Amino acid sequence: MHKKKQLQPRLYELFPAITPYASGFLNVDNPHEVYWEQCGNPDGVPVVFIHGGPGGGCSPQHRQYFDPDYYRIILFDQRGAGRSTPLAHLENNTTQDLINDIEKLRNHLSIDKWHIFGGSWGSTLGLAYAAQHADKCTSMILRGIFLMEQEEINWFLYGIKNIFPEAWEQFAEIIPESERDDLLNAYYKRFTDEDKAVQMEAAMSWSLYESACSSLIPNYETITTDDQKDQALAIAKLECHYFKTQMISEKDSLINKIDKFRSIPSVIIQGRYDIICPIATAYKLHCAWPEADYIVVPDAGHSSTEEGIRSRLIEATENAKTIR
Repeated sequence: MHKKKQLQPRLYELFPAITPYASGFLNVDNPHEVYWEQCGNPDGVPVVFIHGGPGGGCSPQHRQYFDPDYYRIILFDQRGAGRSTPLAHLENNTTQDLINDIEKLRNHLSIDKWHIFGGSWGSTLGLAYAAQHADKCTSMILRGIFLMEQEEINWFLYGIKNIFPEAWEQFAEIIPESERDDLLNAYYKRFTDEDKAVQMEAAMSWSLYESACSSLIPNYETITTDDQKDQALAIAKLECHYFKTQMISEKDSLINKIDKFRSIPSVIIQGRYDIICPIATAYKLHCAWPEADYIVVPDAGHSSTEEGIRSRLIEATENAKTIR
């Protein structure tokens, strides 16, 4: 008897690089101004890209997950991130503020409904937005699920050392041993220090730790330019700030709000070996929300740039063309 061959999923490539046809800054709340841009088809179906972090910001490659002939592609940098100003600013920077900003941007651009595309922290924010504004969501594509709960934060701060002990050791060693039982507050103290050099040392350590653990094959990136250092400060400082101040309690878990967005056509895409946002969270969401498609990429970690993750994300944006 011949064994049936396992068919490999089709490999989808990024769409060609494009430039925005419109961009600007939206004054959302003193002192915050949020950068936004639009690409692709001005008369196309709106899709909004919600970046990770918090503090990650958008990059030109993020435009390339969508067919520019079909989609009106909206990217924006969340408060304190990317090109939004002031960079790495913590005041008036909460999950609810970011949800409100997405709605302000939708109204500013005169969009009735849009597809939601978010990964990592972007999946958290996408779900939180849908819980309050389900009627504005055409569909959701969610990658590397994170629910901002205590167990996940503890994993990031301590659990990862079981998989990446070398990276964790470098992450922890800038903190005196007497403070290492509370890395979150130790880092937060440094990110809020008046000395910019102290902030930057902490930011470099935090960012290099996260990047080393984000893909199946470790990526030990370098941070050398002033722009890279500024972005490292934004992502590290804002992540630490959100972990400390915006952790979602078990009582308020997004899992408990699924009925608010259960009917939105959605797909969950998760790398089997995602170390930043372990698959247990995505599986928990899948079990509570079986109506959403659940796709596990068997040979991938956390990063959206890994071949398998990238391909399934683009496949999802292509499939979403059938959703009205």
